[in-house]
Amino acid sequence: MKVKYSILFFLLALVVVLALKNPKQEVPKSVRISKEELGKLLFFEKALSLDSTVSCSSCHIPAFAFSDTTALSDGVHGKLGLRNAPGVMNLHANEPMFYDGRAKDLADQVHFPIQDPNEMNLAMIEVVKRLNKDPKYKNFFIALFQAEASAANIADVIAAYELTLQTSNTPFDAFMSGDESAISESAKRGRELFLSDRAKCFDCHFGPDFTGDEFKNIGLYDAKEWNDVGRFKISNDSSDIGKFKVPGLRNVGVTGPYMHNGKFKTLEEVIDYYSNPYLTVKNPVNLDASLVKPINFTVQEKADLLSFLKSLTDKQFLNR
Repeated sequence: MKVKYSILFFLLALVVVLALKNPKQEVPKSVRISKEELGKLLFFEKALSLDSTVSCSSCHIPAFAFSDTTALSDGVHGKLGLRNAPGVMNLHANEPMFYDGRAKDLADQVHFPIQDPNEMNLAMIEVVKRLNKDPKYKNFFIALFQAEASAANIADVIAAYELTLQTSNTPFDAFMSGDESAISESAKRGRELFLSDRAKCFDCHFGPDFTGDEFKNIGLYDAKEWNDVGRFKISNDSSDIGKFKVPGLRNVGVTGPYMHNGKFKTLEEVIDYYSNPYLTVKNPVNLDASLVKPINFTVQEKADLLSFLKSLTDKQFLNR
């Protein structure tokens, strides 16, 4: 009998010890937050950068459809990013991510800018430590996941927030819904040109968000002055040299500068480039076949294309 009681006492003591080592993760009942809400807090949280001066929103500015206003964004200690920061709206089906496609999805892309030495420059293990030392964030993660912050659930919530950044309230959408007066006659002509075999815009910019999520070489690579190899760095496939992911065109009126290197400040410059790429890059390497022969848009065609592209911008940004 004494042996039985001794074993029972030992087991009870073991349970107490384990409970003390691994206390149940509890938070006040008043703590209520969704993944999207927590992701939004982290998107604007500068503590995710080495010196707590840069957040995701520093380079993806809400007022400009979550894009930047400079060719290359400022990172920690005044360092510059290597490519233009694209808008992060309307990314619900735009995989893979980044100009070179190095991230498989939105959650996977989260750690790249955080850990990049030219951007936020903070190891994810340090991000996790910082958030778990902050009582507010610690409680939020426990409330959501019954666990403290981790690299995986941090990526999960930021991606969840980014998925909420959808826009469809544009003049173009109103026109497509039957309102003939929603866009100008110039924009209507621009749309027809955009869809035509002459302009070939729709060959790359198709789908609801005007991208096919493909990689294309539009001529901004000559292995000399223009030397970013793009997709090739990830795929190691020589046919990918100079290719970059085709961006979506929603809100394109407010997301300049344009292209992976931010070389073009305005949409007018972009249209001029597509009219004749050779005026910018004399000897492009691996140029897509659709652009080998210059289009040479007329003055009217350029104006019409510009009107159409501006009609793709959500009304919340139109007065900027």
